[in-house]
Amino acid sequence: MATFLFDKIIFGPIQSRRLGVSLGINLLPTNHKICSFDCVYCECGLNEDKPEQKLKLVSAELVAEKLIEKLNEMKAKNTKPDVITFAGNGEPSLHPEFKTIIENTIKIRDEITPNTRIAVLSNATMIHKTSVFEALNIVDDNILKLDGGIEETIKLIDQPVGSFSLEKTVELLKRFNSNLIIQTMFIRGTNNNKEFDNTTEEEVKAWIDIVKQINPKQVMIYSIARDTPIKTLEKIEKDELNKIKEIAENNGIDTIVS
Repeated sequence: MATFLFDKIIFGPIQSRRLGVSLGINLLPTNHKICSFDCVYCECGLNEDKPEQKLKLVSAELVAEKLIEKLNEMKAKNTKPDVITFAGNGEPSLHPEFKTIIENTIKIRDEITPNTRIAVLSNATMIHKTSVFEALNIVDDNILKLDGGIEETIKLIDQPVGSFSLEKTVELLKRFNSNLIIQTMFIRGTNNNKEFDNTTEEEVKAWIDIVKQINPKQVMIYSIARDTPIKTLEKIEKDELNKIKEIAENNGIDTIVS
């Protein structure tokens, strides 16, 4: 299966290995990926060149309309999602109406499926914005990416589009006062003729030290499960992930393996 783009605003529900029955929300164009990272493992592929014409993002009103329609459709069939997940074709918090959309989603959820959780999968590049920080603080599962503890390795894996400082990112993550979940992709391979492996003893120790500073309520660790745009990547098997989990738990970090 090749990398792909989500072709709808509301997609699924799908069975998420991390979250259960998940109804997805894509705030970005259905024919173009927009992201502040260009991760070597992204299931949506690598970032494309800038489009010839300005891409139009969906409005907060249309997202609300489509979500109400889908939740009512599921409710009529006596089904409901475990979670409504903001993911899709890039970084959801890049949407200029992100906070409004989150607030609308919470209101709609409370009215139609009050037991459903709301999650955001974010790469944490926009948490310096007050509106994004406030929006992430009011969802049930604020899941933020941290793909290691050494900046050079993170840059090889995540390929930030703009400037990236691990030190600044950690300071911003600490501002959530534990109201976040850290999500880490463990992987090894090559990128631009440079080898990387964030599973080594040195890498894991650096990651543990930073996670302890951030003090999240939970950590999710996982490896690739779908096709990737760069083919020189190696999946980390579950037994190796479990060893990393054991190290994390021995350091007082609540950790799950996906």
